[in-house]
Amino acid sequence: MLDRFIFGRYLKGDSFIHRLDPRTKLMGSFFFIMIIFLANNWQTYLAAFSFIVISLILSKIPFGFFLRGVRPLIWLITFTVLLQIFFTQGGTPYFRFGWMTVTDYGLTNGIFIFCRFILIIFMSTLMTLTTPPLMIADAIESILKPLKVFKFPVHELALMLSIALRFVPTLMDEAQKIMNAQKSRGVEFGEGHLIEKMKSIIPILVPLFISSFNRAEDLAIAMEARGYQGSENRTKYRVLTYQKRDMFAAIAFMILLASLLGLRQW
Repeated sequence: MLDRFIFGRYLKGDSFIHRLDPRTKLMGSFFFIMIIFLANNWQTYLAAFSFIVISLILSKIPFGFFLRGVRPLIWLITFTVLLQIFFTQGGTPYFRFGWMTVTDYGLTNGIFIFCRFILIIFMSTLMTLTTPPLMIADAIESILKPLKVFKFPVHELALMLSIALRFVPTLMDEAQKIMNAQKSRGVEFGEGHLIEKMKSIIPILVPLFISSFNRAEDLAIAMEARGYQGSENRTKYRVLTYQKRDMFAAIAFMILLASLLGLRQW
């Protein structure tokens, strides 16, 4: 599963989505996640999926990468959907088993929850695949800059987030190497009952934690050796500027919002 984990990875490209300002993509992703909760019928979800499909086409990234973003969360999605199906009351009952009842209302809610998960994962995956981690950090720092008036450590927060995003794929790759090394020594992952499966994870976690702490210490030493002093008197190599394409993207989000409001069942 670790080799399919793509959160935090960046795919270099020159598509319309790649060229958008990272602030546009970051705020657009949060805006999309908020307004997707307005969808409550088939028409609104069709509009949201149409928006996502057009965005994926404009990114020129193979669809398989987005499916890989869903796979690590498939069990969480399935569990949430089943809860909606079996525990939602109301509507015409189709099936009863003890205290569990499957109704048409529960099935509809389960399908809508599944669609909502897929849309959110696709949008967040699109943002990370088309935006380098350092640009995400710059976007966060730019958006939160007004908070500096209240002595909020904006730069430090952006730095921590960028480092976290940058090293998520690295840690996943490191975990995969440790798993391969343990398998070559005869360790069986995913075999036996629950307790045995939990014990088999320990040979991965211990060296992974040690490697993470060593990597963090090396990074801190490298930053100090290069005279890193935070945001104090620090200039920017990458200057963020809005372009016409960012305005078009903002208009597209407004059209999506208007569509959801117009098609929503009140």
